[in-house]
Amino acid sequence: MRVRLTIALVLLLCSASLGLARGENSWTGYITDSKRGAKAAHEGARDCTVKCIQAGSQYVFVNDADKKVYAIDQQDKVADHAGHHVTVKGTLAGDKLKLTSIDMAPVKNS
Repeated sequence: MRVRLTIALVLLLCSASLGLARGENSWTGYITDSKRGAKAAHEGARDCTVKCIQAGSQYVFVNDADKKVYAIDQQDKVADHAGHHVTVKGTLAGDKLKLTSIDMAPVKNS
Protein backbone atom coordinates (compact mmCIF):
# COMPACT_ATOMS: atom_id res chain seq x y z
CA MET A 1 0.00 0.00 0.00
CA ARG A 2 2.78 2.46 0.89
CA VAL A 3 4.59 1.71 -2.36
CA ARG A 4 1.49 2.48 -4.40
CA LEU A 5 0.88 5.69 -2.49
CA THR A 6 4.50 6.76 -2.97
CA ILE A 7 4.37 6.01 -6.70
CA ALA A 8 1.09 7.92 -7.04
CA LEU A 9 2.57 10.91 -5.20
CA VAL A 10 5.71 10.91 -7.38
CA LEU A 11 3.60 10.74 -10.55
CA LEU A 12 1.41 13.57 -9.33
CA LEU A 13 4.41 15.79 -8.58
CA CYS A 14 6.00 15.03 -11.95
CA SER A 15 2.83 15.83 -13.87
CA ALA A 16 2.39 19.07 -11.91
CA SER A 17 5.92 20.19 -12.76
CA LEU A 18 5.35 19.43 -16.46
CA GLY A 19 2.20 21.55 -16.36
CA LEU A 20 4.13 24.46 -14.88
CA ALA A 21 6.79 24.18 -17.59
CA ARG A 22 4.13 24.85 -20.22
CA GLY A 23 2.72 27.84 -18.34
CA GLU A 24 3.50 31.51 -18.57
CA ASN A 25 7.14 32.58 -18.77
CA SER A 26 8.97 35.87 -19.22
CA TRP A 27 11.74 36.89 -21.61
CA THR A 28 13.73 40.06 -22.18
CA GLY A 29 14.62 41.32 -25.64
CA TYR A 30 13.69 43.75 -28.40
CA ILE A 31 10.55 44.40 -30.40
CA THR A 32 11.70 44.61 -34.01
CA ASP A 33 10.27 43.91 -37.47
CA SER A 34 10.09 40.63 -39.37
CA LYS A 35 12.18 41.98 -42.26
CA ARG A 36 15.32 42.69 -40.20
CA GLY A 37 14.69 40.48 -37.17
CA ALA A 38 17.74 40.08 -34.93
CA LYS A 39 19.72 42.65 -36.96
CA ALA A 40 17.47 45.37 -35.50
CA ALA A 41 17.70 44.12 -31.91
CA HIS A 42 19.57 47.11 -30.49
CA GLU A 43 19.00 50.60 -29.17
CA GLY A 44 18.41 53.22 -31.86
CA ALA A 45 16.56 50.95 -34.28
CA ARG A 46 13.08 52.37 -33.59
CA ASP A 47 12.78 54.57 -36.69
CA CYS A 48 13.89 51.77 -39.01
CA THR A 49 11.55 49.29 -37.32
CA VAL A 50 8.60 51.65 -37.73
CA LYS A 51 9.42 52.18 -41.43
CA CYS A 52 9.55 48.44 -42.04
CA ILE A 53 6.21 47.98 -40.28
CA GLN A 54 4.65 50.71 -42.42
CA ALA A 55 6.00 48.87 -45.48
CA GLY A 56 4.17 45.67 -44.49
CA SER A 57 6.43 43.82 -42.04
CA GLN A 58 5.11 42.35 -38.80
CA TYR A 59 6.38 43.00 -35.28
CA VAL A 60 8.57 40.25 -33.82
CA PHE A 61 10.30 39.68 -30.50
CA VAL A 62 14.05 38.94 -30.41
CA ASN A 63 15.10 37.15 -27.24
CA ASP A 64 18.31 38.54 -25.66
CA ALA A 65 19.45 35.13 -24.42
CA ASP A 66 19.65 33.28 -27.74
CA LYS A 67 18.73 35.89 -30.40
CA LYS A 68 15.80 33.69 -31.43
CA VAL A 69 13.04 35.56 -33.29
CA TYR A 70 9.42 34.95 -32.27
CA ALA A 71 6.28 36.04 -34.11
CA ILE A 72 3.86 37.98 -31.89
CA ASP A 73 0.16 37.13 -31.73
CA GLN A 74 -1.09 40.61 -30.75
CA GLN A 75 0.56 43.14 -33.06
CA ASP A 76 -1.40 46.10 -31.66
CA LYS A 77 -0.20 45.31 -28.12
CA VAL A 78 3.48 45.91 -29.03
CA ALA A 79 3.15 48.85 -31.46
CA ASP A 80 4.09 51.42 -28.81
CA HIS A 81 7.25 49.42 -28.03
CA ALA A 82 8.74 49.27 -31.54
CA GLY A 83 12.54 49.21 -31.20
CA HIS A 84 12.40 49.11 -27.41
CA HIS A 85 14.13 46.76 -24.99
CA VAL A 86 11.26 45.04 -23.18
CA THR A 87 10.31 42.22 -20.87
CA VAL A 88 7.38 40.19 -22.16
CA LYS A 89 5.28 37.60 -20.39
CA GLY A 90 3.26 34.93 -22.09
CA THR A 91 3.38 31.46 -23.57
CA LEU A 92 5.06 29.96 -26.59
CA ALA A 93 3.27 27.93 -29.24
CA GLY A 94 6.09 26.86 -31.54
CA ASP A 95 7.72 30.07 -32.74
CA LYS A 96 4.72 32.25 -31.88
CA LEU A 97 4.62 34.27 -28.67
CA LYS A 98 1.20 34.67 -27.08
CA LEU A 99 1.58 37.81 -24.97
CA THR A 100 -0.07 38.51 -21.66
CA SER A 101 2.00 41.61 -20.80
CA ILE A 102 4.84 43.81 -21.99
CA ASP A 103 6.93 46.25 -19.96
CA MET A 104 10.01 48.37 -20.64
CA ALA A 105 13.28 46.73 -19.59
CA PRO A 106 16.57 48.44 -18.72
CA VAL A 107 18.69 49.39 -21.72
CA LYS A 108 20.99 46.54 -22.59
CA ASN A 109 24.70 47.34 -22.41
CA SER A 110 26.50 46.13 -25.53
